[in-house]
Amino acid sequence: MLDPAPVAVAVTQGPEHRLIYSNALYRSMVSDPRGGAPVEEAFTESVLPHYRALFDHVYATGEPATSSAQPSMPIPGSRAPGERFFSFSLSRVVLGPGEHGVLVVVMDVTEQTHAARRLTAVAEERLRILRRYESLIRVSADIVWVTSGDGFVSEPSPSWERVTGMPWEKYQGQGWLRAVHPEDRPATVRSWARAVKRVTEMWEHVYRLRTADGSYRHFQLRAVPICEDDQVVEWVGASIDIEQQWQEQRRQRLLDRAATATAQLRGLDEMLGALTGVIVPELADGCGVYLVTDLTDERHSGAPFIVERLATAARPGLKRLPPYSEEQLRAGNTFVKAVRRRRPVQKRFPAGSPPPDVAPAGTLPWLTANDANSVLVLPVVVDGTVPAVVCAVTCGDRPPISQADIGLLNRMFDHAHDALSRAIRYQRAQQIALALQYSLLAEPPRLPGPRIVARYRASPAAAEVGGDWYDSFVLPDGVPVMVVGDVAGHDLGAAVAMSQLRNMLRALAMDRREPPGEILTRLNIAMESLSDDVTATCVYARVEAVGDGYRLEYATAGHPPPLLVTPGDGGRFLEGGVSPLLGFPHSGARLSAVEPLPPGSTLLLYTDGLVERPGEHLDEGLGRLLHLAESLAGEPVDRFCDTVVSGLPTSGLDDIAVMALRVPS
Repeated sequence: MLDPAPVAVAVTQGPEHRLIYSNALYRSMVSDPRGGAPVEEAFTESVLPHYRALFDHVYATGEPATSSAQPSMPIPGSRAPGERFFSFSLSRVVLGPGEHGVLVVVMDVTEQTHAARRLTAVAEERLRILRRYESLIRVSADIVWVTSGDGFVSEPSPSWERVTGMPWEKYQGQGWLRAVHPEDRPATVRSWARAVKRVTEMWEHVYRLRTADGSYRHFQLRAVPICEDDQVVEWVGASIDIEQQWQEQRRQRLLDRAATATAQLRGLDEMLGALTGVIVPELADGCGVYLVTDLTDERHSGAPFIVERLATAARPGLKRLPPYSEEQLRAGNTFVKAVRRRRPVQKRFPAGSPPPDVAPAGTLPWLTANDANSVLVLPVVVDGTVPAVVCAVTCGDRPPISQADIGLLNRMFDHAHDALSRAIRYQRAQQIALALQYSLLAEPPRLPGPRIVARYRASPAAAEVGGDWYDSFVLPDGVPVMVVGDVAGHDLGAAVAMSQLRNMLRALAMDRREPPGEILTRLNIAMESLSDDVTATCVYARVEAVGDGYRLEYATAGHPPPLLVTPGDGGRFLEGGVSPLLGFPHSGARLSAVEPLPPGSTLLLYTDGLVERPGEHLDEGLGRLLHLAESLAGEPVDRFCDTVVSGLPTSGLDDIAVMALRVPS
């Protein structure tokens, strides 16, 4: 019955385990009957010695024994080449009264064992590859993440939690976007949505990620789709911290932009103005450049510094300050401290609540309105002097400028030193000329009712002293006088003639107290004592209190007409009291004109540099001035003057002098 069995079967007898039966399959596996030892000898010599203890145990106790996938023993004459594996079982059998033996059942499992070994090898190889991949990821990536096929985070990421501090319930799905910088979030969403929709081979993107300490760092993202049957089942991605690399690239980019911005420019104010466009919005939300001048004359007594704002810049969404303003600074101001120490000074404060000494008074309203939270005052040191100060501002939620970026700003100006040094030599010549010019310009008097403000802006195209001037004083009868004039020429001779005319006009006005037309008539006669080729234009005006209001009496000698603007009623040029320019013989009397000054109105006197441009009719420049002045009629008179000076397109070839009187409302 056992001969045709599909397994090898053998039976032994007695404690010596003598082989008494084996089927054909057993004999074919153990030995070859055509050659070599008989099966009895083969069994005894090759198999039994290896399993004798197991045979004895089964024979003595009757407990069966099994073994799986054991390698075959070396069998003399075995016809099966190579290593083979068998599974077998041993059981005690009864052969007769008092006689026992062992039943051996053997199955060849070579193919199954080799297959299992191959599978194990493949699994071990895959495990090694996985471990290598995980090790590589740990070395090369800070964060590893997995999303579903439609782009939603679907598995927890311990590395994400470690870097960002966000728990799984906060970043699953699309919650991870909360850690992306608000300014980078829209672009990140659009880029990721395109990648998921189009199934790109690899998605790459850079964003700022909020880390566990609350700071933002730049990360490089890379993700690849995992496909089954041409369908994306998930995305696997890695995020690598590239903050240091990004900072280095940005630093070099800004230095290159700064060098390019200053390479083709000549004037110091142009160079510093161009640098504001590099600073904003990369490093700050707003920026202003101020020229610094030491003052020693009585006109600014008590103010150690005067600064002139030359250029401004603001990020999109913020209204920038007018590019020109003149401000007096007290000793405790942050600007003064930065200039004296010759190193940057940074002030931090609650958003929208700047302290009064952090900036010039004209800048404080802008800081408040735009929720400024810090101000960095950076002195620009060129050849041992501080010709200018850069004021960089951060607003809202933007963190103050870091120490690294302050160092970058210093490097930026260090790299531009040679260009700035050339410009500063040119600017120093202008400063000397301006110092002479300012020494000839009087500070407007302070009146109990009207307020008078004057501004002078030298031509940026030349270093010579110009002939534009303004003057204001109070006559012995208590009537204030305003004068704006322009001597032909743009050199030292014009400045000397301007000084002589100014002094003669003031002397005639103080002595005679006559109508403006008559004062100009006498001035024209007195000019005969000067050089024959001196010519000038002039506006002379008296502002008298009449009842509860004020009245203007004026005369114009070849000069652009005064402008009168009133909030709600528009503006108009005053074209009365006109006579030829000074310096030409004029036999007739020069006329005066009278105009009432409405409450809250502004009277503006100015020189032609404000409205004249080459190749353009004067009426066009006057039209621009009228339109701008009407829009500023309700502004404080200081801001009115600053914006008029900086808000019109001028030729830059001539000086500009303006004087404004604001009537009380």
